[in-house]
Amino acid sequence: MKKLVLACTMLFAGQLALAQAWQGKGDQKLQVGFNGYGNGTGITGTYDYGVSDVISLGAGANFYFDGYEDDHKAFVFGRVNFHLQDALNMPSKWDLYPGLDVGILGNTFGIGAHLGVRYFFNNNVGAFIEAGNNGSIGLSFNF
Repeated sequence: MKKLVLACTMLFAGQLALAQAWQGKGDQKLQVGFNGYGNGTGITGTYDYGVSDVISLGAGANFYFDGYEDDHKAFVFGRVNFHLQDALNMPSKWDLYPGLDVGILGNTFGIGAHLGVRYFFNNNVGAFIEAGNNGSIGLSFNF
């Protein structure tokens, strides 16, 4: 039994060592989470695609349950992120990225800015938090 626990622990630790939060051009991330403040509370989902070693482009949507003043229930947007992992010499499991969101909020134009951070537990699954005009927290998936 002790050998089984030791083997599982080593396998888990090995997966943690292999985690990589940002791989540059061709990197793909899907994030889902909870939107806790800003335009309202609700759920969020984003997709990012790495177009260079530093820049990713993507899209997303925030669906609000309540709290938005004009009863607009969604913000659908395009986004750009600037990944600072290499510039700041961060460990491979971490990714720090400022970004911009531009889209449609109800029947009006919406723009936002955020600062996000991701931490990957293994090559496939991590956690993220973004703060700015909206704040969100959730899971990040690597493809």
